[in-house]
Amino acid sequence: MGSMHETLAAGAAAAPAWLTPARDAARQAWKTTPLPTRKTEQWKYTSIAPLEQDFGPGQPVALDRAAVDGLLPDIGALRLVFVNGHFAPALSSDKLPEGLELVRFAEADDSQAARIREHLGSALPAGGHPFATLNGAALGDGLFLAVAPGASIHEPLQLAWLTAGDGEPFTVTPRLLLLAGENSCLSVVEHFADAGGSAPSFSNAVTELLLAPGATVNHYRLNLEQGHALHIGGVHARLDRDATLNSFCLGLGADLKRLDLVVNLAGPGAHAELDGIYLPRGDEHVDYHTCLEHAVPHCTSLETFRGVIGDRARAVFNGRIHIHPQAQKTRAELSNKNLLTSADAEVNSKPELEIYADDVQCAHGATVAQLDTLALHYLRSRGVSRAEAEVMLSFGFVNEVLESARLEPLRDALRPLLASRFARDPSLMRHLA
Repeated sequence: MGSMHETLAAGAAAAPAWLTPARDAARQAWKTTPLPTRKTEQWKYTSIAPLEQDFGPGQPVALDRAAVDGLLPDIGALRLVFVNGHFAPALSSDKLPEGLELVRFAEADDSQAARIREHLGSALPAGGHPFATLNGAALGDGLFLAVAPGASIHEPLQLAWLTAGDGEPFTVTPRLLLLAGENSCLSVVEHFADAGGSAPSFSNAVTELLLAPGATVNHYRLNLEQGHALHIGGVHARLDRDATLNSFCLGLGADLKRLDLVVNLAGPGAHAELDGIYLPRGDEHVDYHTCLEHAVPHCTSLETFRGVIGDRARAVFNGRIHIHPQAQKTRAELSNKNLLTSADAEVNSKPELEIYADDVQCAHGATVAQLDTLALHYLRSRGVSRAEAEVMLSFGFVNEVLESARLEPLRDALRPLLASRFARDPSLMRHLA
């Protein structure tokens, strides 16, 4: 275990001086943090064995703008591109709208550094998370994003975290700290993708979302890495009074992909909607763990995740709703539905309700099924081939969740991607995209 601790932290880059105390504290904590095993309840169905290799730091790689434009959907967004953890200004937008402040940790002035120090880590759970600790231990740079009180930013912000390279395995440590001011509004798309190369990569990405009273944040997290890309990430949000978080996640499979999505509804009237789709196939593995902490009265949450698992792929979904004793008048719903398109596919779904208040309305449920034979028969009786009918039913199963994404250009960009995920033969997509 000791050597594995060392190799996972090996990719640490030089940190600005003001960040050194926080990183040193995280390094000390990391040394005594036990790595999860199959005996760890929250990691029972996910092995971290793919991490048992030597990772070096991610190196800057020059990418062609046309190639990046082809990789990232055009959603009319302000774009910031990072390649192997390094900012790529030539591939990024150079102007920001009024009311939006954005700075890299490495370039923060004294005032900005003080704000980052004040808030960094404040959305993380009190008991910590092993890979959030690792992120802090290896942190050399990050992105600080602040929305001014009352500002409504109409253009979405697209943050592209790309990995690319050949040769030895490497690791990157993306970190985003977002402060949404009182009564502000912003849409953020975090896009994780491969940009080419054969080297295995390990992304340990942490996002913190801090919403002031009345703020609204639409957060989209697209984990589109495949193959030998390893990704363990966390989105940790804290919602103050009357704040709203609309979250949408999309995950394609890879050798190892895990996301922890934790939302603390800490102010009365806060509302969270979590929607997600996961689509592993081949021998891929994807794991979503969500937790909604209803800590105060009069908060609401609605959560819907759907997965289509094919071939020999494995998926894990664990959704927890925790109603604290003082959280009266809570309304919370959780739904997880899964579709297995192969006899060798597997999903482990575990919805959880932990309620310590007596005046609440809560519901949760999970289903695992195969394609509806009656629906297949109906389509085939009308001249649709079996292969095309299977594609149509699989796409329809997740399209309802896709429609929940509030950013219309993103929906339009993702629809053909999802259709192609089900239809390996493009001719089977004629009714979908």
